[in-house]
Amino acid sequence: MIAFLKGEVFEIKENSAIVLAGGVGYEVNMPQASLSSLEEGREASLYITESLSPYDGTSLYGFISKDDQTLFLLFKESIPNTGPKKALEFLSKALRSLPDFHRAIINQDAKILTGIFGFTAKTAQKIIDALKGKMDTLTVQGETKIKTLDTPYMSELLAALSALGYSMAEARRAIEKLHNEGGLSNNMEENIKSALRILRK
Repeated sequence: MIAFLKGEVFEIKENSAIVLAGGVGYEVNMPQASLSSLEEGREASLYITESLSPYDGTSLYGFISKDDQTLFLLFKESIPNTGPKKALEFLSKALRSLPDFHRAIINQDAKILTGIFGFTAKTAQKIIDALKGKMDTLTVQGETKIKTLDTPYMSELLAALSALGYSMAEARRAIEKLHNEGGLSNNMEENIKSALRILRK
């Protein structure tokens, strides 16, 4: 069983990387945030989880840190009807801001999961129900980045931009950029206008 892999990154694909170790190229499925940190021709060290499927054989899932691997296994083992591919999809979303994801689960705040991380309302509630009480002791490094949803009108702002024809992902990016630039106010109309200026650039 492969538990750890260290070698040269031979190729980076859309959802995986090929890592050369001992003359063998291993294809490793990875979350997007981790893939973006790799460089072809450079060495990588990955924690590995193997998954055996009757259809695809053995698949490898790789993680930059032990904490990422722990969260992946928590998703896979705790959330109903979640296999390794779905668990990796959940992890990719959570890694956008792990401290904020952690906070959302602890506070059972489905709005953060839907508004920022892109989960559907049904999936967000399923994740909260499955993980409540299981992430309390999980240590998460770093500070929260997403403070915008602490305001009561944030879901309204997302809905307003969506109604104007923008996707939820586009709306979220605009709001995050607006927040990072200190452009959010308590005036909904002004926030919509400011977000639209960003979206139209």
